[in-house]
Amino acid sequence: MKEMAEILPLTENNRKLLANVHPVDWVNPEPALLYNMVVIGAGTAGLVTAAGAAGLGAKVALIERNLLGGDCLNVGCVPSKGIIRAARAMHDVRNAGTFSIAGGEGLTIDFPAAMERMRRIRAEISPHDSARRFREELGVDLFFGEGRFTGPDSIEVEGKTLRFKKAAVCTGARAAPSPIPGMENTGYLTNETVFSLTVLPARLAVIGAGPIGSELAQTFARLGSKVTVLGHLNDHILPREDRDAAEIVQRAFIREGIDLLLPARILRAANRNGEKVITVEKEGRILDVAIDEILVGIGRIPNVEGLNLEAAGIAYDPATGVKVNELLQTSNPRVYAAGDICFPFKFTHTADALARIVIANALFMGRQKSSALVVPWCTYTDPEVAHVGMYEKEAREKNLEVLTLTIPLTDVDRALLDGETEGFARVHLRKGTDRILGATIVARHAGEMINELSLAMTAGLGLSVIGRTIHPYPTQAEAIKKLADAYNRTRLTPFVRNLLGAWLKFMRR
Repeated sequence: MKEMAEILPLTENNRKLLANVHPVDWVNPEPALLYNMVVIGAGTAGLVTAAGAAGLGAKVALIERNLLGGDCLNVGCVPSKGIIRAARAMHDVRNAGTFSIAGGEGLTIDFPAAMERMRRIRAEISPHDSARRFREELGVDLFFGEGRFTGPDSIEVEGKTLRFKKAAVCTGARAAPSPIPGMENTGYLTNETVFSLTVLPARLAVIGAGPIGSELAQTFARLGSKVTVLGHLNDHILPREDRDAAEIVQRAFIREGIDLLLPARILRAANRNGEKVITVEKEGRILDVAIDEILVGIGRIPNVEGLNLEAAGIAYDPATGVKVNELLQTSNPRVYAAGDICFPFKFTHTADALARIVIANALFMGRQKSSALVVPWCTYTDPEVAHVGMYEKEAREKNLEVLTLTIPLTDVDRALLDGETEGFARVHLRKGTDRILGATIVARHAGEMINELSLAMTAGLGLSVIGRTIHPYPTQAEAIKKLADAYNRTRLTPFVRNLLGAWLKFMRR
């Protein structure tokens, strides 16, 4: 299995983090004779599985080869949102003239201080995932080391054998390596190393225009880097999202000075005259892009190596991870899996939800299905793009007739007052009903706004219920209520209008 990124630099805040997520003086306990649950991997899925099972009275062992908290705490959600917030603050100050505030145009950011703020907050969050909390408060037997199956009901770690009634594989995924010739010589950053930077790259190439690449491209541009985004699959960023949603963000990128070479075939990378150079082919022309650092965000691959899954009879694919059924059970009925190791939606909140399914199904004979989950997600660009459920294209591919309604933020008073009118709220309904099949929101705080629609879909509530719900005025979430009003107007057919008119005429007699 891969070596995870180190937590560098070794500042006071990073030492505090490491003291929580991998204490240097940790001594593994002696194993119990038998565990109700053994969990391999202590990212979100593993931590939630271990904590939840222990809280319900199970005897639990948790194995982690590196850092408790996994990618989310150490090299993912937490640090990225820390610097995204700093970059957003810088952007707002520079553009404060919109609100008649002068003097912000020439300001610069203290990059090392912004990064250290992120590290401080990450360290402050880390006690929740700490080794001592899991041992002393939750009663979990925590083992640091490489866990590997030695049979259908046993795992070895650091020379000790742990026997189990049930086990959960929660080893997650890692950044996919770059396939570009020459990159092994130039060196490059991924999400696992970029947060260790102490000096702002003057020129940054971002390879990959998906969520990770797009978030970090905009962030570093706002922090002061000259950013170039390269990708070969699509002619626009965020290809998974509706094209008009992605184009709103893309226009923001162009306004903010980000260069987009999309699509462009990346031929090679090399060190030349003290700088890194990426050679690309675009529209038949060969171009050299000179930069100081390269950030690669081209996807993730599952951590299946070194687990000796074959010894436990666990089927897997090196590209997609451990194979599970809807109950998250592997081909070994004693063993379950949760999180990025087995699920296509690789989000922290999804890993949390899957872990809860594992607890119910593995320990309490539950029949909860992962296919029943309503999974929202958000890309934290500015504006954000949040989505839940089906896209219109997906619904039509399933032969579902769809009514799509869109409310632009220019129709929302609070968005006008905030100066945040680039975006929309969109919902896809099963035609002839108010059943929500999917929704997309593009707005500065779309990740907060999508929750109302996610709740409605999870609870089986139609858009009409949202229409009957009073929303505070003025808020940008009023866009969602306006969607319900738009739906109600579709129900006012000429026949219904004439019928109502006749009734009202009768009432005037």
